[in-house]
Amino acid sequence: MKLKSFLQAFGIFAVLLTLIPLFAADFWWIRVFDYPHIQLTILTLTALASYFIRFEMRSWRDYTFVLVLLACFIFQFTKIYPYTPLSSLEAGKPGKNADIKDSFVILTSNVLQKNKKADLVINEIKKINPDLAVFTETNTRWQKDLQEGIGQMYPYKISAPLDNTYGMILYSKLKLENPHTSYIVDDSIPSMHAVVQLASGKKFQLHAIHPTPPMPQENPSSTDRDAELMKVALETLDAKMPVVVIGDFNDVAWSQSSHLFKKLGGLLDVRVGRNFYTTFDVNSIIMRWPLDQIFVTEEFRVADISKGSDVGSDHFPFYAKLYLQPELAKEQIPKKATKEEIKTARKEIRKEIRHDGHQ
Repeated sequence: MKLKSFLQAFGIFAVLLTLIPLFAADFWWIRVFDYPHIQLTILTLTALASYFIRFEMRSWRDYTFVLVLLACFIFQFTKIYPYTPLSSLEAGKPGKNADIKDSFVILTSNVLQKNKKADLVINEIKKINPDLAVFTETNTRWQKDLQEGIGQMYPYKISAPLDNTYGMILYSKLKLENPHTSYIVDDSIPSMHAVVQLASGKKFQLHAIHPTPPMPQENPSSTDRDAELMKVALETLDAKMPVVVIGDFNDVAWSQSSHLFKKLGGLLDVRVGRNFYTTFDVNSIIMRWPLDQIFVTEEFRVADISKGSDVGSDHFPFYAKLYLQPELAKEQIPKKATKEEIKTARKEIRKEIRHDGHQ
């Protein structure tokens, strides 16, 4: 194959990978291309730059091809730009009069059910010392290990250990009101909810979720995941108090479903304007993306966010130090969903209902 033909094939490949996620279909083999936008941005830029090796100044075809690649690169970069330090913060820093009693550290950690290195998780929790910790993929063995290792640190708990990789455990040093487990779209996939009271007495609503990913071995479509996100977003929209939504979303922050979830719920993404904080897959340096999320309403400020260490799982822990400062909420009002977007969200919920065969 001639070099130019190879470069053209390389460019066409980059274009196709850019176009695939634009199809409004929830098949796993389409939705999975929502994930690697960082990698696709680099791939498209590489294809664009390398094509100039054989670029012909007098060829209109070459100009057209380069313009198509440039458009794809701009599209890809636009997707990930908000998650770089070049962008402005969506959830701002604490105000000058921030009270330490209004602060808390919240963590989400997918421990990997088959991971036998519980000591690494326990040591990481002791090091970070979160006030609220959500553990996913927890079975009864993990429940026992966590209770023995850090149980004494956390007086408030919600537990739903399962052997299907969707078990969940929530630990809290802060008082929990109405703590409960829900099964939003499937009776084998729990989510956890509670009103959390800070040391200052201020309260907020917490939702911890872990929807299924659109993968052939898990779920052949994104219908259930998207429906769970939309249902939680509608609860957030109707909430009478500040809200935090946390967990392994099995979705990247820049996907269409995550954007719709954020706008529908009136939420802010703690990553925006800071960094990617790619939490999965620990075992791959190249193919990593941010699947573990923390979303907040406008009453919250972000003092710090970070990834934790390798704890033997395929996810890094992800945590943030937040301040609840409702007096500053007007400074960072989130974008609201349009009527059309609300209609789309309700459509996603109806699709899940039909998928389950309910009326």
